[in-house]
Amino acid sequence: MIADTSRLTLRLARDARDLRAAQRLRYRVFVQELGGDGAMVDHDDRLERDAFDPLFDHLILVDTSRDPAECEDVVGVYRLLPSDRVGAAGRFYSEQEYDLTALRASGRRLVELGRSCVHPDFRGGAAMMLLWNGLAEYVLDRGIEILFGVASFHGTDPAPIAQALSYLHAHHLAPEALRVVARPEHRQEMALIPPDRIDRKAAMLATPALIKAYLRLGGFVGDGAWIDHAFNTTDVCLVMDTARMSARHRDFYVRKAEG
Repeated sequence: MIADTSRLTLRLARDARDLRAAQRLRYRVFVQELGGDGAMVDHDDRLERDAFDPLFDHLILVDTSRDPAECEDVVGVYRLLPSDRVGAAGRFYSEQEYDLTALRASGRRLVELGRSCVHPDFRGGAAMMLLWNGLAEYVLDRGIEILFGVASFHGTDPAPIAQALSYLHAHHLAPEALRVVARPEHRQEMALIPPDRIDRKAAMLATPALIKAYLRLGGFVGDGAWIDHAFNTTDVCLVMDTARMSARHRDFYVRKAEG
């Protein structure tokens, strides 16, 4: 872990070089660390990319002490797609896995989150908080009302995460008006353990930190998980309604707006 954050700068990607550096970090995390792959992954240049990249905003955390020419200076990234830009894409990335009819019918301003990752040297410190601060500013600047996106458990075997999936389904299922539904192909039921046999402690231990952070913000999960064999993950779709956030977290967003 690197504690010195004075050399870190947070901003949106400006050009092809910035995007390439973000894709290089994603390759390190999603391909090299987690064993993912995809049709457009470039193993020769070490880039994790897809057809959606040109349509998204890319929030990047840059280590200014690293040489940008090497495209190794991006140490944190978030990929963001506001709903007013979906006309160009025709669909959200998540619609490959989930039916988003409920969100689309809400008439509210949406942003899809994805590809969130941090360089190993910067985990456990302030890097993720800096990214969250940037996300808060992005949401406020654009009047976003609902944040959503898939978040992942490593691996495609539901058995080791049965407690976690069951707990999420039993205690954090989205209300019907916001409930996205996993598509039948590769759908994984989440209610694997009866509610009276769910072990909350075991469930939380098996739940990735990012998903727990979304839950603390008042996030919900959609109906069903989805097995992503290419990325070697079991995905859940998180939905966060800013109107339903806890007062503490809503105040954080308000402070960002005022300060």
